[in-house]
Amino acid sequence: MTLVVSSEDFHTAGEPFRIVTGGVPELQGATILERRRFALAELDHVRRLLVHEPRGHADMYGCFVTPPVAAGSSLGVVFFHKDGFSTACGHGTIALVTWALEGGHVAGPADGVARLSVDVPSGTVRCEADVAGGRVRAVRMENVPSFVHVRGVDVEALGRTVTVDVGYGGAFYASLPAAALGLEVVPEHLAAFVQAGREIKRAIEATALPVHPLEPELQGVYGVIFHDDLGGDAATLHQRNVTVFADGEVDRSPCGSGTSARLALLHAEGALAGGRRLRHDSIIGTTFHGWVPATTDVDGRAAVTTVIEGRAFRTGRHVFELDPDDEVGLGFALR
Repeated sequence: MTLVVSSEDFHTAGEPFRIVTGGVPELQGATILERRRFALAELDHVRRLLVHEPRGHADMYGCFVTPPVAAGSSLGVVFFHKDGFSTACGHGTIALVTWALEGGHVAGPADGVARLSVDVPSGTVRCEADVAGGRVRAVRMENVPSFVHVRGVDVEALGRTVTVDVGYGGAFYASLPAAALGLEVVPEHLAAFVQAGREIKRAIEATALPVHPLEPELQGVYGVIFHDDLGGDAATLHQRNVTVFADGEVDRSPCGSGTSARLALLHAEGALAGGRRLRHDSIIGTTFHGWVPATTDVDGRAAVTTVIEGRAFRTGRHVFELDPDDEVGLGFALR
């Protein structure tokens, strides 16, 4: 019997996002984390079909849409990529909100500001979308509380000792200047960043696995953020980054949840004093804007509320098939 799965595809600041719209059963579970476990156990073959070659690629991203679990939320989501199921995805949340409003899956104004909440594995994300003529022009996502996990961790990468900081923005991210490795955030250095990202992730996890203080399932170094400082002014700090996540996957966007982690680190350093915002560029030149509207805490640990703004565009609608006689089956990954 042929497996048939439909999707609508988007990109947010260049990073792909494949939203499953048909061909799968409803995810089971009372919480999004339980539904994430269900997807791992029952729908991993669909993930592989959609993200592996020849239908996807090594850096593909996507999601299963679920009903909401929190009071007042509009929808829920379980994110996936080449190597499994993530706990957070900022660029995916921006794309999902765009899909929900432009496709009429969630009610919103034809012109004005739409407000909705999305239940993700790491918590509930509140969103605002600027809508004009039925089109979403920008999405602002207020992420789950973000915080500094640890500073000053020395690890080996590319034959050098470098010092990294680890922040949480829905997932844990290690962060360091690209210059510490003698690199610049440009496409020509991408292969070196992939190698360094893998080495840094493994080195940190081998010594002290980061674990969220309230939810043990939120653990591990999800990504490594390499950044360049590009200056700025009194109102805006300007940085460019490339995030290497999972097992050597590269985020084409500035990374939404990674930007939240960067904001937590920058706020703790005093770099965002006076309401200063972050202009966060990607390795391909696209941009997110982020800021810290409030401080909070997570189990007594100092934390911040972060807002990330970006825009998504639909790239296509697809019906994918798996012929039972297809010799490559669910596909393959070459990286």
